[in-house]
Amino acid sequence: MPDTRFLPVPDALVGDRVDAALSRLLGFSRTRCAELAAEGNVLVNGVPAGKSDRLSATDIIEVTIPDPPSAPTPVTGMDILYDDDDIVVVDKPVGVAAHTGPGWAGPTVLGNLEAAGYRITTHGPPERQGIVHRLDVGTSGAMMVAKSDRAYSVMKRAFKERTVRKIYHTVVAGHPDPDSGTIDAPIGRHPSRDWRMAVIEGGKHAITHYDTLELMPGAALLEIHLETGRTHQIRVHMSAIKHPCVGDTFYGADPVQAAALGLERQWLHAVELGFNHPITGMPTLVRSPYPADLQAALDLLRG
Repeated sequence: MPDTRFLPVPDALVGDRVDAALSRLLGFSRTRCAELAAEGNVLVNGVPAGKSDRLSATDIIEVTIPDPPSAPTPVTGMDILYDDDDIVVVDKPVGVAAHTGPGWAGPTVLGNLEAAGYRITTHGPPERQGIVHRLDVGTSGAMMVAKSDRAYSVMKRAFKERTVRKIYHTVVAGHPDPDSGTIDAPIGRHPSRDWRMAVIEGGKHAITHYDTLELMPGAALLEIHLETGRTHQIRVHMSAIKHPCVGDTFYGADPVQAAALGLERQWLHAVELGFNHPITGMPTLVRSPYPADLQAALDLLRG
């Protein structure tokens, strides 16, 4: 049943907004406290309070916390790696786009979350509200979506300022030499094929760091740290140094090898997101395991 609490205003919170004060008193996100006020569940001295009302030393807050809703419907075909009031990190499968767009009528991360009952912030362009970064349709792994307005603003800035640790694993053809290095090469639209990206003069600044994790016959498992986030950056950079991602026939991988490994897409997976939580500031690390198709191909390469 609903939980009703009567809260005096501590000296430290005198003059604060209702939503900010409740967030500190209850330990809820500020967004959730604003929702409680909007739903009429917050009274100050017996009168319904707005989220931005200021509190005085003699005020008594009466807050009613409704019963928690039933858990969201499981997201079909898409695991949840991390979830709280402010952000959700999904394990995006291959074949799922981040959001709708021209020419795409397939499943999307946003569509799946909304169908499962997740509340996503309305911040951002209409077709990609809550999206703070994206993965290609053909790339799987950890992808974050903002649930609260504050989280959207903070994480959007964090990704732009490159303070989020984004780690990918990829299997490439051959053995890169040196086995660790940095690729600093500008990326733009291919001059004659505008549906393809390429390393070109005058393209956008792009930096990819790589380390070899494992050598296999004719292939290598690499860990990739992106310093920038250009379209198809890892795929383009690895192709440019003559070590395309295995299975990535779009950017020069051997189609015979791809077929032998059962791959219908590039061997590329977003394995890790490391960031400071947008509300608490606490260091947070989320990891995604290899999906079945990539693990099976890796096992075949290992023999």
